[in-house]
Amino acid sequence: MVNIETKYMGLSLRSPLIVGSSGLTSSLKNIEEFAHRGAGAVVLKSLFEEQIQLEISHTASHDIPGNYYPEAEDYISNYSRQHRLNEYLDLIRKAKQLVDIPIIASINCISADEWTVFARKIEEAGADALELNIFVLPSDPSHGAEENEKLYFNILDEVKKQVKIPLALKVSYYFSGLAKMMLKLSWAGANGIVLFNRFYSPDINIDTMKVVSSHVFSTPEEIALSLRWVAMLSDRLYCDICASTGVHDSSGLIKQLLVGAKAVQVASTLYKVGFQQIDAMNSGLKQWMEKHGFKDIADFNGKMSFKKSDNPAVYERVQFMKHFAGIE
Repeated sequence: MVNIETKYMGLSLRSPLIVGSSGLTSSLKNIEEFAHRGAGAVVLKSLFEEQIQLEISHTASHDIPGNYYPEAEDYISNYSRQHRLNEYLDLIRKAKQLVDIPIIASINCISADEWTVFARKIEEAGADALELNIFVLPSDPSHGAEENEKLYFNILDEVKKQVKIPLALKVSYYFSGLAKMMLKLSWAGANGIVLFNRFYSPDINIDTMKVVSSHVFSTPEEIALSLRWVAMLSDRLYCDICASTGVHDSSGLIKQLLVGAKAVQVASTLYKVGFQQIDAMNSGLKQWMEKHGFKDIADFNGKMSFKKSDNPAVYERVQFMKHFAGIE
């Protein structure tokens, strides 16, 4: 019998498969089914910093930072009425009573403002960890890389003052020095780093001439980006790495574990295929381990990371010459 239990940020997981933050994880019924099907943990649907700020100020006219999502004010006002912060805390409490797997809260944030005190309420409600989804598009030409990157450390520092539970940062690949930035975040006390978060992708409806969303769900092909960077960083950071985006089946799960991810988040495949995909991915992982004689995940975790690979240079190759030479 193989054992697929693992640890992520000090949390004991019965499977490295985590259900990532999405609309699916705002329902107690879904959370119960995820646990029943063998998920290792669940990341709850994100609260938005702006929503917390509105609750703090008790007014929609609060001076919200200017770099929030388009049409965010209407969305936040409606969302706040339908899903109060107390309901989020109640979701945490009820989920902890309902299932025996770690419940990870999530906040989508863009500043280190007064909202950070709410993190303490999340801890008090029983969350096992907190995932901070941080991203500011580096689109303002008046802000340099150093100023943008400082924000991540400010948020981490302020939230760490509030809580003792593990903190994960879900980040993007938009850094001029990605490897150094991730290393510095691990030095600063992040318990986990999730590579990578998925963004709102704008498109244009040419008939209505309005901006609309596109590519809501990831595809299996998108695994390449996170796979490369998990492999490059898993041996170098002082915290755990969780892989996200592009993992749709057991093959993707195994690949990310091989390059050093301690856990893997999925969401799109659950929308596309159904919740039974959790069973299928865990089963596929076990079968693969049996086939290759691995008893525990530790037996192969990171076996193909940058430092342990027989040919680490393949992770740094960015040109196609070797593979496409002669193709016209």
